[in-house]
Amino acid sequence: MSFAISGKTAIVTGAANGVGLAIARHFAEQGANVVCADMDEAKLIAEFGPNPENLDAEDEAERGIRIFAGDLRTKLTITNLLAATIDAFDRVDILVNASRQVVTSDPLDIKDKAVELLLDQNLMTALRLSQAVANRMIAQGEHLPEDSTAPLGAIVNFSSIAAHRTQPGLMAFSIAAAALEQATRALAVALAPHRIRVNAISYGSVMSASLQDALREDRGLRDTIVRATPLGRIAKASEVAETARFLASDGANFMTGQVVTVDGGRTLIDAVGSPAH
Repeated sequence: MSFAISGKTAIVTGAANGVGLAIARHFAEQGANVVCADMDEAKLIAEFGPNPENLDAEDEAERGIRIFAGDLRTKLTITNLLAATIDAFDRVDILVNASRQVVTSDPLDIKDKAVELLLDQNLMTALRLSQAVANRMIAQGEHLPEDSTAPLGAIVNFSSIAAHRTQPGLMAFSIAAAALEQATRALAVALAPHRIRVNAISYGSVMSASLQDALREDRGLRDTIVRATPLGRIAKASEVAETARFLASDGANFMTGQVVTVDGGRTLIDAVGSPAH
């Protein structure tokens, strides 16, 4: 069984920080061409450097990283991201929808827009980008023989353990996460005839950007999370990156529509009201 992704081209969203950054770095280290997408252009440049200019073919092979800054909530930006990926690497084999936002809200406040915000950011952005990339993957396979069984691509979405926990303050985030898991399953069935796999990673107790922010605001949160986690620690973002590589690789070729939980056992014992991170 091979978990290799060398030579494949991946788009990773949310690549400027946290888990998305760890995935982009890990994929590049494993030999993949990586297009790192995020709204924060300054942070992308700080992490990966500016896009190279005027590279010849030999230099191009040595620089398998591109950055793309833009708001992926707009359809035009998604179109531009895909075009930039094809322009740089001629194809796309992997999509990792690692971008997501966490906000708290009052579920009884009729004026609160958190649900609409997170459905747009965490669900619809991933769905629209998945649709665009899947259509490109299908087009790339049109030259293959009709009886070919070669995989055409893999999509990895990012959910949260909040999708199955009940915390009123995180209602909007939970709704978006649960909806993304259902979208993952629906896309998996729709794209299976095209040999495109769609899976998701659900994580909670991982040192993501949102968790880092939460830990700064609440000094006691770390101990609370560790006590609620059977493995007794918070995971490193790199551990999620390794799971993403597995799901993107040929080693997972018979897995689709699955939600893989990476939380140190948190969801085995979680009680209502425990931290979502």
